[in-house]
Amino acid sequence: MHSDFAQIGPFLLAALVVFAVYRRFRRNFGRQLVRPARMILRIVLLMLLGCSLLPMALRSAQFLSAELVGAALGIGLALWGAERTRFQMHQGRLHYVPHTYTGIAVSLLFLGRLVFRFVQLYAGTHPDAGAAATLQGVPNPVPGLVPAAMVRSPLTLGIFFVLVSYYVCYYSLVLLKSRHLNTEEIEGVSISAP
Repeated sequence: MHSDFAQIGPFLLAALVVFAVYRRFRRNFGRQLVRPARMILRIVLLMLLGCSLLPMALRSAQFLSAELVGAALGIGLALWGAERTRFQMHQGRLHYVPHTYTGIAVSLLFLGRLVFRFVQLYAGTHPDAGAAATLQGVPNPVPGLVPAAMVRSPLTLGIFFVLVSYYVCYYSLVLLKSRHLNTEEIEGVSISAP
Protein backbone atom coordinates (compact mmCIF):
# COMPACT_ATOMS: atom_id res chain seq x y z
CA MET A 1 0.00 0.00 0.00
CA HIS A 2 1.38 3.40 -0.99
CA SER A 3 1.30 6.28 1.46
CA ASP A 4 0.01 9.62 0.27
CA PHE A 5 2.87 11.96 1.23
CA ALA A 6 0.93 15.00 0.04
CA GLN A 7 -1.35 14.58 3.06
CA ILE A 8 1.58 14.13 5.46
CA GLY A 9 3.45 17.25 4.24
CA PRO A 10 1.28 19.84 6.02
CA PHE A 11 1.61 17.94 9.30
CA LEU A 12 5.39 17.78 8.95
CA LEU A 13 5.49 21.50 8.17
CA ALA A 14 3.29 22.22 11.18
CA ALA A 15 5.53 20.10 13.42
CA LEU A 16 8.60 21.95 12.14
CA VAL A 17 6.94 25.33 12.76
CA VAL A 18 5.93 24.29 16.30
CA PHE A 19 9.50 23.14 17.02
CA ALA A 20 10.98 26.39 15.66
CA VAL A 21 8.54 28.50 17.67
CA TYR A 22 9.31 26.49 20.82
CA ARG A 23 13.05 27.07 20.37
CA ARG A 24 12.46 30.78 19.70
CA PHE A 25 10.34 31.19 22.84
CA ARG A 26 12.85 29.25 24.92
CA ARG A 27 15.58 31.73 23.94
CA ASN A 28 13.51 34.59 25.38
CA PHE A 29 13.91 33.32 28.93
CA GLY A 30 16.94 33.26 31.17
CA ARG A 31 20.62 33.13 30.52
CA GLN A 32 21.83 32.52 26.95
CA LEU A 33 25.43 31.72 26.10
CA VAL A 34 27.11 34.30 23.85
CA ARG A 35 28.09 32.26 20.79
CA PRO A 36 29.48 34.69 18.21
CA ALA A 37 29.76 32.18 15.35
CA ARG A 38 26.12 31.06 15.67
CA MET A 39 24.87 34.59 16.08
CA ILE A 40 26.77 35.76 13.00
CA LEU A 41 25.40 32.80 11.01
CA ARG A 42 21.84 33.73 12.07
CA ILE A 43 22.45 37.37 11.12
CA VAL A 44 23.75 36.40 7.68
CA LEU A 45 20.91 33.95 6.99
CA LEU A 46 18.25 36.43 8.08
CA MET A 47 19.83 39.20 6.02
CA LEU A 48 19.93 36.96 2.94
CA LEU A 49 16.29 36.02 3.41
CA GLY A 50 15.29 39.64 4.00
CA CYS A 51 17.27 40.85 0.97
CA SER A 52 15.65 38.20 -1.20
CA LEU A 53 12.27 39.74 -0.37
CA LEU A 54 13.31 43.36 -0.95
CA PRO A 55 12.25 43.28 -4.63
CA MET A 56 8.66 42.90 -3.42
CA ALA A 57 8.82 46.61 -2.50
CA LEU A 58 8.93 47.39 -6.21
CA ARG A 59 5.58 45.71 -6.79
CA SER A 60 3.43 48.34 -5.09
CA ALA A 61 3.42 51.14 -2.53
CA GLN A 62 1.68 48.82 -0.04
CA PHE A 63 4.58 46.37 -0.11
CA LEU A 64 7.16 49.16 0.13
CA SER A 65 5.34 50.63 3.13
CA ALA A 66 5.01 47.21 4.77
CA GLU A 67 8.72 46.50 4.41
CA LEU A 68 9.80 49.95 5.64
CA VAL A 69 7.41 50.05 8.59
CA GLY A 70 8.23 46.45 9.54
CA ALA A 71 11.98 47.09 9.39
CA ALA A 72 11.70 50.33 11.39
CA LEU A 73 9.53 48.69 14.05
CA GLY A 74 11.92 45.72 14.30
CA ILE A 75 14.95 47.97 14.66
CA GLY A 76 13.19 50.05 17.30
CA LEU A 77 12.26 46.96 19.30
CA ALA A 78 15.82 45.63 18.96
CA LEU A 79 17.30 48.87 20.29
CA TRP A 80 14.83 48.80 23.19
CA GLY A 81 15.56 45.14 23.97
CA ALA A 82 19.35 45.43 23.59
CA GLU A 83 19.42 48.40 25.95
CA ARG A 84 17.76 46.22 28.61
CA THR A 85 19.85 43.10 27.97
CA ARG A 86 22.11 42.14 30.84
CA PHE A 87 25.38 40.20 30.73
CA GLN A 88 26.48 37.59 33.23
CA MET A 89 29.55 35.48 33.73
CA HIS A 90 28.63 31.89 34.56
CA GLN A 91 31.14 29.05 34.91
CA GLY A 92 33.77 31.19 33.22
CA ARG A 93 31.68 31.90 30.11
CA LEU A 94 29.87 35.06 29.07
CA HIS A 95 26.07 34.89 28.87
CA TYR A 96 23.40 37.43 28.03
CA VAL A 97 19.95 37.71 29.56
CA PRO A 98 17.56 39.05 26.91
CA HIS A 99 14.75 41.44 27.71
CA THR A 100 12.02 38.81 27.95
CA TYR A 101 8.98 40.90 27.09
CA THR A 102 10.46 42.37 23.89
CA GLY A 103 11.45 38.95 22.55
CA ILE A 104 8.07 37.49 23.44
CA ALA A 105 6.25 40.40 21.78
CA VAL A 106 8.13 39.91 18.50
CA SER A 107 7.65 36.13 18.61
CA LEU A 108 3.93 36.42 19.38
CA LEU A 109 3.43 38.96 16.61
CA PHE A 110 4.98 36.62 14.08
CA LEU A 111 3.29 33.51 15.49
CA GLY A 112 -0.11 35.21 15.54
CA ARG A 113 0.15 36.21 11.89
CA LEU A 114 1.47 32.78 10.94
CA VAL A 115 -1.45 31.03 12.66
CA PHE A 116 -3.88 33.48 11.06
CA ARG A 117 -2.45 32.73 7.59
CA PHE A 118 -2.62 28.97 8.19
CA VAL A 119 -6.24 29.28 9.27
CA GLN A 120 -6.98 31.33 6.14
CA LEU A 121 -5.30 28.80 3.89
CA TYR A 122 -7.03 25.89 5.62
CA ALA A 123 -10.44 27.54 5.48
CA GLY A 124 -9.89 28.64 1.88
CA THR A 125 -10.54 32.33 2.61
CA HIS A 126 -8.34 35.06 1.23
CA PRO A 127 -9.08 38.47 2.77
CA ASP A 128 -5.95 39.82 1.10
CA ALA A 129 -7.64 39.51 -2.28
CA GLY A 130 -6.45 42.99 -3.26
CA ALA A 131 -2.84 42.04 -2.71
CA ALA A 132 -3.35 38.72 -4.46
CA ALA A 133 -4.93 40.47 -7.44
CA THR A 134 -2.00 42.90 -7.58
CA LEU A 135 0.40 39.98 -7.82
CA GLN A 136 -1.72 37.75 -10.07
CA GLY A 137 0.63 35.73 -12.22
CA VAL A 138 3.76 37.07 -10.47
CA PRO A 139 6.15 34.22 -9.68
CA ASN A 140 7.45 33.65 -6.19
CA PRO A 141 10.73 35.63 -5.92
CA VAL A 142 12.32 32.87 -3.81
CA PRO A 143 10.77 29.57 -4.97
CA GLY A 144 11.00 26.81 -2.42
CA LEU A 145 12.26 29.15 0.28
CA VAL A 146 9.30 31.43 0.94
CA PRO A 147 5.69 30.35 0.48
CA ALA A 148 4.00 32.27 -2.31
CA ALA A 149 1.06 33.08 0.00
CA MET A 150 3.42 35.04 2.26
CA VAL A 151 4.56 37.42 -0.44
CA ARG A 152 0.99 38.12 -1.51
CA SER A 153 0.12 39.86 1.74
CA PRO A 154 1.71 43.20 2.66
CA LEU A 155 0.79 42.67 6.33
CA THR A 156 2.48 39.27 6.51
CA LEU A 157 5.52 40.62 4.69
CA GLY A 158 5.67 43.60 7.05
CA ILE A 159 5.51 41.37 10.13
CA PHE A 160 8.20 39.17 8.64
CA PHE A 161 10.39 42.27 8.24
CA VAL A 162 9.76 43.13 11.91
CA LEU A 163 11.11 39.70 12.83
CA VAL A 164 14.09 39.82 10.47
CA SER A 165 15.17 43.37 11.35
CA TYR A 166 14.66 42.73 15.07
CA TYR A 167 16.93 39.70 15.19
CA VAL A 168 19.57 41.08 12.82
CA CYS A 169 19.82 44.30 14.84
CA TYR A 170 19.48 42.63 18.26
CA TYR A 171 22.13 39.95 17.65
CA SER A 172 24.46 42.58 16.15
CA LEU A 173 24.06 44.81 19.22
CA VAL A 174 24.54 41.89 21.64
CA LEU A 175 27.74 40.89 19.84
CA LEU A 176 28.97 44.48 19.79
CA LYS A 177 28.20 45.04 23.46
CA SER A 178 29.74 41.69 24.47
CA ARG A 179 33.05 42.69 22.87
CA HIS A 180 33.19 46.07 24.63
CA LEU A 181 31.98 45.22 28.15
CA ASN A 182 33.56 46.66 31.25
CA THR A 183 33.85 44.40 34.28
CA GLU A 184 31.26 46.57 36.07
CA GLU A 185 28.69 45.77 33.35
CA ILE A 186 28.96 42.00 33.89
CA GLU A 187 26.86 40.58 36.68
CA GLY A 188 28.62 37.98 38.80
CA VAL A 189 26.92 34.61 39.09
CA SER A 190 28.01 31.78 41.34
CA ILE A 191 30.01 28.95 39.76
CA SER A 192 27.60 26.31 41.11
CA ALA A 193 25.41 24.37 38.69
CA PRO A 194 21.99 25.88 37.90
